[in-house]
Order: sequence, then structure tokens, then C-alpha cells
Amino acid sequence: MTDLNVNAVKDDVLWLSPDDAEALARGTHGNPFALLGVHACGAEDAESCLLRVYLPGALGVDVLDRDTGQRRCSLTGIQIPGLFAGRLPHVAPYTLYIRWPGGEQQSEDPYSFDLLLGETDLYLIGEGNHRNLGHCLGAQPLEVDGVPGVRFAVWAPNARRVSVVGNFNAWDGRRHVMRLRHPAGVWELFLPRLGPGEPYKYEILDAHGAIALKADPVALATQTPPHTASVVADTTPFVWHDAEWIAQRGEQQAPGQPVSAYEVHAASWRKHGGHDGVTYSWHDLADHLIPYVLEMGFTHVELLPIMEHPFGGSWGYQPLSQFAPSGRFGKPKDFAYFVDACHAAGLGVILDWVPAHFPTDPHGLARFDGTALYEYEHPFEGFHQDWNTYIYNLGRREVHGFMLASALYWLRHYHVDALRVDAVASMLYRNYSRNEGEWIPNQYGGQENLEAIDFLRHLNDVVAEEVPGAVVIAEESTAWPGVTQPTRDGGLGFAYKWNMGWMHDTLEYIAKDPVYRSYAHHELTFPMVYAFSEKYVLPISHDEVVHGKGSLINKMPGDEWQRFANLRAYLSIMWTQPGKKLLFMGCEFGQWREWSHDRELDWSLLGEAQHAGIQRLVGDLNRLYQEETPLHQRDTEPEGFAWVVGDDSTHSVFAWLRWNLVGEPLLVVANMTPVPRYDYRLGVPTMGHWEEIFNSDAQRYGGSNLGNMGQIQALDTPLHGQTASISLTLPPLGVIMLRPPR
Repeated sequence: MTDLNVNAVKDDVLWLSPDDAEALARGTHGNPFALLGVHACGAEDAESCLLRVYLPGALGVDVLDRDTGQRRCSLTGIQIPGLFAGRLPHVAPYTLYIRWPGGEQQSEDPYSFDLLLGETDLYLIGEGNHRNLGHCLGAQPLEVDGVPGVRFAVWAPNARRVSVVGNFNAWDGRRHVMRLRHPAGVWELFLPRLGPGEPYKYEILDAHGAIALKADPVALATQTPPHTASVVADTTPFVWHDAEWIAQRGEQQAPGQPVSAYEVHAASWRKHGGHDGVTYSWHDLADHLIPYVLEMGFTHVELLPIMEHPFGGSWGYQPLSQFAPSGRFGKPKDFAYFVDACHAAGLGVILDWVPAHFPTDPHGLARFDGTALYEYEHPFEGFHQDWNTYIYNLGRREVHGFMLASALYWLRHYHVDALRVDAVASMLYRNYSRNEGEWIPNQYGGQENLEAIDFLRHLNDVVAEEVPGAVVIAEESTAWPGVTQPTRDGGLGFAYKWNMGWMHDTLEYIAKDPVYRSYAHHELTFPMVYAFSEKYVLPISHDEVVHGKGSLINKMPGDEWQRFANLRAYLSIMWTQPGKKLLFMGCEFGQWREWSHDRELDWSLLGEAQHAGIQRLVGDLNRLYQEETPLHQRDTEPEGFAWVVGDDSTHSVFAWLRWNLVGEPLLVVANMTPVPRYDYRLGVPTMGHWEEIFNSDAQRYGGSNLGNMGQIQALDTPLHGQTASISLTLPPLGVIMLRPPR
């Protein structure tokens, strides 16, 4: 015989009103703490109290003393199946001994715990200035009153009811209904005896009475796609070993230092077993990617977004978990291990971060509580037609704070050195990629998105204040002024900006047959007109080798020899012009095939001399870039660059000087035709021997080995505004670097 007896003699104090009982049974009651748990019996029975629990499917419930384990009483089934109640002679810590059809369970009562989140936390969340949401909202393993468990908290102010569901309650939203904290709109609940590794979601009875299952917006871990549940993360602090790196990284990422990033899509760099093999884990990438990047001479690894995203084909640019590393590569602590290993090797880590938009998947942020909570309501403001995604309403304080906390989480919790903010242009303009009549002006009638501008400025100021040495980089494709100017001067405050104009113009130039390059000479000189208007990164990113654009080497004209020579020359120009460097994986060895996220890179090509030569060239360029101070010390200063010859369109020859802080020069000369140039005279600033320290046409790179035999004598013959001059042999489709002895 069980204690479940809905026909038990009615005890008016224990029984609920019919409306409350029906609401519990239907899963529509929004305040179960008012009914369940321990409550006073009333003035007529002041010494005892009553206890109610609602456990649909349970056969019976006993109440045990938490300290001794002794049975205090059995609860009686009342009114509706699963609702149990009883009188307790006195208030004391208790546990529930529950009999289920499939077994027995002992646990504390979730409705016996008091308020969880402090008023300061709730105030900061509502103000949009809680900078540590990753340790406040979401699923936080902790002890409450000496009981281990998980505190769940989620912002859903317009929901009628929010429940935590998972395997632990058979995904029954009636079992663990959360408590709403007014006025912050945050729901909270502590589930005792739960721990890391548990999948969960929130079942939300939304503002319109519909029920939705939602992943946790502040989940710290997730299931591996195609599964979509959040996972209780192990929040045991990671033991870092990078204090020395963190202390000096600000200097290493400063404008006068060499920064050269290898851009990586972690899922397709390499795979176990080749193209159709198993994705590398973070530990695999630490073992193989880090040594490769070091060998290639890069200073940083830049990862395409690794926040959890439902569709692998989005490359991470449509994330739904802004606080959770993707489960595709391991657990969160494994990502921390990878970053720590990078720092131990002297490599910085740049992480792409996406505050511009989020996907419409029903388990995500879209209409989270039945309203446009995270996104703008009107599609003219809240929907990206280009990507079929929603746009964050950064004018809402809580959303502003959510995204700010996400950025800080990656920088502080995972020690990431830099964030590259994706699609900044789409955030700055309300009419971005919209036709006339399909956008809503700002309050002053303009096209600027004032809320997004405020957010970006605030983000950059907060990062500078709270994460010293970390930097934020903008991918901004328009001529918006002051992207890298300090906010105090009216700028956006970014550390660097991708130079999309340089990328576009130089790729246009290099794709032309050399016969026609004389007519496009300006495409290689014009970027220097604005090269110092911002602090720039010169990017050849993943965007240039997908969607039918072809690989980098396939953009090159001519026969196979000319294609490789053009690629060597192009990369040499990139590494010797002002701006930090970014190169997408595969470009460093001239992969023919357009990049596909489903396959690993074509590493077998390195068995061919020409591809191996490109790889050696990139490695040498990176080393020269770091060793030769004129190539980086005055990267953002006009005084660090000067044309020697910028107008020889007839021969498609370019020559420029780079200067370091103490006035030492380095000469770069590019011949962008397949015709060798002999006795090509150029002005130089000093007499004496000039060493040829680099030649893209060298045999080790796959070239014809035409050059200047290592050094050449400058004569006392002024030319091109310089005090001396030299006569050079210029290799075909080649770039050489020369310097006076030091």
C-alpha cells in the first residue's frame, strides 16, 4: 500500500485551492514556492508546520531528518496525482525519500531553499552592467546550506513559468518550476545532488501561453551537435601557468610590435584519418597546431568562432552559446589547456567573436520568452536579410550587459589575448545591406545605430580597464572614421582594424595579367594614401577563399610557374607593407582547392617543391618581419614608410623604404611583370654596401634564383630624392629586400 491517495480525508490546511492544484497539474503555475515546501500551519497550530511536494509519477514520499536519516513522517497524496502533503511537528532540515515505479531516490527538497541570487547581482543584471554573468546566471555547481547541487538562473522576464528539465526529472516541466525574482525578470532554482555533466534545458511557458524548450543563454558547456541541450559544466578552476605571458602580452601586441596571425578553422585544419576522418580535439591541436605555427614563425593563432553553434557550415559565425566552447573539440577545460599551451610556447590567441547577429533556431535566443527579448522586435531592425539571422537589441540594457559579459568571459576566464569582432559594419549602420524603405532611422533620423556604437565604445573601454594587455580588433569594411581612435577622442576605441580596402585593391591588382597591370598601377599604391588613418591589420582571411572565390593561388594569372611566382610576390608585398598580418590556413602553402569546412587541408601538396617553397617563403617572411625592426616598429606612423618609386607603371615596378625608430632603413623592390629588369637604378638614403636579405625568386622558394648575389654597392649619385643610388637586377614577378650593413 502506498501513501498516494487522492481520496484521503481532506485536511483543509494541507489542501490547495482548486485553481492552484489545477495550475500545478497543468504546468501553468508561475510561483510554486508559494505552495510547495514548508509553510506555517496558521495561528491555531503555531508549533507545527506543513510540507507539500509535487512529484508527478511518484508512488509515495517519506520525510527524513537530514542529520540523522531517521524517518519523521510520511506524506499523504492529496487532490491530484503526484501532490503530497503532511504536517511536521517542528521545522528542521529534512530530505525526501521518494518511491518511484522504477526505484527509490533520496534528495533534499528544491523548494526548501531560500532566495539564491543577491540583490546586487539582480540590480547589476537589470542595469546591464553585471560583468561576470558566466559565474552568476546559467548552471553553477555550488553548495547551499552544506548541500551540493546546481543553482540555475535565467533571464526571461515575460515568461509565465520557467522550469529546469533534464534526465534528472524525465524532462517533465512540472517537476522543477523556478522562482521569479522581481523586478529583474530572473528565474532561479537550486537542484540538490546534481552535478557537472548533466544535460538540461529550460521549459518556458511563454508570454503567449506556448511551451518551448530552450538552451541556456549562459550555458558554460553544451552537448555536441546535432544535440542541442546545455550541460552543467565543471567549474573547478583551471590551473594556469601563463602568468609571465599575461604580464607582458600588452607589449607584444602593441602597435610597434610584429603581430602575424595564422587564421584557423579548428574543425578542418587536420583530421585523424584524412579528409573524412575524426576532428582534432583541443589536445590534438595543442600537440600539432602549436608546433606548426611556431615553425612557420607566426606570433598568434586566430581561431574562427569556437562558441557553440548549431550548424557546422556556419564556421561558428552563427553562435547560440556565447559563453560555451563548442563540444566538438572537447570540454571547456580542454580549451583552457590549449590556450595555456599556446602561451607556454609564446603564441598569442585571437578569438573571433560575433555580437552582430544570432541564428533563428527555436532552441536558441529567438523569441526566448515569447517576446523579442534579445532581438529587435521589428524586422527592419531585428533581422539580417544577408544571413537570415536576428540582430541583438544592444539598446536594451540587459542585452548590452549579456554581450559585454560574454566578451569579458573569454578574455578573463580563458585568458584569450584578443577578440576579433566580426561584421562591425553591419552593427554600425541601420541601413546596412537594406533597400530604401526597409530600415528604421535612429532617433535623429540618421543611419547610424547609436545603441551599437555605444556598446562598442563601452566594450573597448571596459576591456582596456579590466583586462590589461588584451586587445579588440574590428572587422569593419567601410570608411567609418576613428575605428581605432580612443573613445575619449570620439573614436570607437578598437586596437586594430582589418584593412579591407587594402585586401580588395591588392587582390584586384594581383589577379590581372601582368600585361594589363600598368593600367591598374594605382591599385597597389592607393592603399598607402590611407595606410596610417587607422591601426591596420592586412587580412587574407577565410572570406577570400570560399563561396566560389577560389583559393589564393588560383586568383593568380598565368601558367603554373607564374602563378607560384605571383603568389610569392604578393605575400612578400603583404609582409613588407605597413600593417599587422593575417593569413588563412592553406594559403601558406598554396592550396589549389577552395577551402571546405568538411575536409582537412591538402597537406599532401607539401610533397611538391613549389608548394613547399611557398611554405618556406612564409616562414622566412615571418622571421624577417620579427627580426627586421623597420618592418614593424613604425607600422602606424607615416614616418615609417616612404615611396622611392611609386609611379613606374610602364614597368610595373614599385620600391619603398621602411624605417625603424633609430632611422635605419630597409628597401623593398617589387617587379610585378614576368620580365627580368637589369640595371634598374634606385635612390637609397646611404652609400656603401647594401645586403640583399630576401629574394622571393630564390631557388629555395621555387624561383629562378635571379638576383644581386647577396649584396650591391651604392654610389654617390643622388636619385629619387635620396643621397645615393644602386643598380639592381630585379627578378621576374619577384620582390627583394635590401638593407645597409648593421
